[in-house]
Amino acid sequence: MNNKMLIVGALLAISGSLNAQNKDGGISSQMLQQIQQRSKQTTAEKAISNAIATNSIDELARTPQSRAEIDPYFSVETPKQNIHNQKSSGRCWMFTGLNVLRGDFALKSDSLTVEYSHAYLFFYDQLEKANLMLQSVVDCAKKPINDPEVQFFFKHPLNDGGTFTGVADLAEKYGLVPKSVMPETYSSENSSRMSKLISSKLREYGLELRKMVAAKAKPTQIQERKTQMLATVYKMLALTLGEPVKSFEYAFKNKAGKAITPVETYTPKQFFDKTVGRSLNNNIIMVMNDPRNAYYKVYEVKHDRHTYDGHNWRYLNLPMEDIHKLAIASLKAGHKMYTSYDVGKQLDRSKGYLDLNNFDYGSLFGTTFPMNKADRIATFDSGSTHAMTLTAVDLDAQGKPLKWKVENSWGADNGYKGYLIMSNDWFNEFFFRLVVDKQFVPADILKMTEQTPIMLPYDDPVFADDL
Repeated sequence: MNNKMLIVGALLAISGSLNAQNKDGGISSQMLQQIQQRSKQTTAEKAISNAIATNSIDELARTPQSRAEIDPYFSVETPKQNIHNQKSSGRCWMFTGLNVLRGDFALKSDSLTVEYSHAYLFFYDQLEKANLMLQSVVDCAKKPINDPEVQFFFKHPLNDGGTFTGVADLAEKYGLVPKSVMPETYSSENSSRMSKLISSKLREYGLELRKMVAAKAKPTQIQERKTQMLATVYKMLALTLGEPVKSFEYAFKNKAGKAITPVETYTPKQFFDKTVGRSLNNNIIMVMNDPRNAYYKVYEVKHDRHTYDGHNWRYLNLPMEDIHKLAIASLKAGHKMYTSYDVGKQLDRSKGYLDLNNFDYGSLFGTTFPMNKADRIATFDSGSTHAMTLTAVDLDAQGKPLKWKVENSWGADNGYKGYLIMSNDWFNEFFFRLVVDKQFVPADILKMTEQTPIMLPYDDPVFADDL
């Protein structure tokens, strides 16, 4: 190739690059000038820009009404219990679910209390999720590696988020133990590094299992190899979380911490029977508010479960008015509930208060944020992100909710003494999941839960795990 041809080729390449940059739909120099002209700052906006450069956006957007004192009174409130802290982990679903179970035990046992081990259930959650990933990779092994479903499992081989179905399936399968028997470890409270290392092994193992299927290995050989893989995962979990106890001695204590029952020996399953004493899956219903989809229909989310042989998240979609009634009935009977929210929206962390008018971002930036709940969900702007224990409601003279209170798992020094308080308007906009005992559900609503569910995809925008 001579020098002239090289020069011509280089010029064509440059020309092609310039054309690509000016392709219709890109930001041309003319468009950039128009953008800059239309966003030219006024004198007042320059002052705002100076303020934003050196201050928190939230503090600048804070409204005068957000500075008012929170009213801590609630007309309906369940018995208080000590506040837990999930630390740097995504286990809010577990803390919330176990908060409900210990609250129910305290109601039926009068003066007795129990604190469940989060580390124990977390161990089996991670082991079961590892098996869920590996077995699902086997099930999808004949699909190409770039198939969306195959990629789903390799992208998310392990995580510590979840839903109440995890608490129900895991506790019924493996039982529960007291926190004193298996306390937290560094890796249970700071789960990121452990999770990343095990995830890397699972991706490696997933590729190996795909190769075994492609080589037409016998199902028994695949299962044997998968068992060996899970033994490695088990060892990694035991080294970081501690090996789960198989039996232990325990005496129940009262609220003052005094042992008032004889010391007895329990297995985890026996302790579950003693303190819970019933099937969780058979005695609760799960509901949501998702205005994108038809109400009074049952939906199920594909692959949204903790164990391969367990339950997907299946729920009845209800208007907020019906959800209010279910929650109020449960709270009046003293029963706390598993709930989830998009907790990052309009959260005043210093006060532990959630209200639609805490911060006026629109006025600060000279724009508006008009999307409704359905639009926010559809565009991934909002979804279920954090589970908390619903503990109280304040009702007006007509029995309508004014505000709600949840027990959080961010420690007793966070929010309002470990709790968050939310206005009813905020509750309606950013509430997502509710788990309620069937005894508080009207017969017509209960009948609706028997429908054949409509299956939703695993990547639906509303169904991020509660963290």
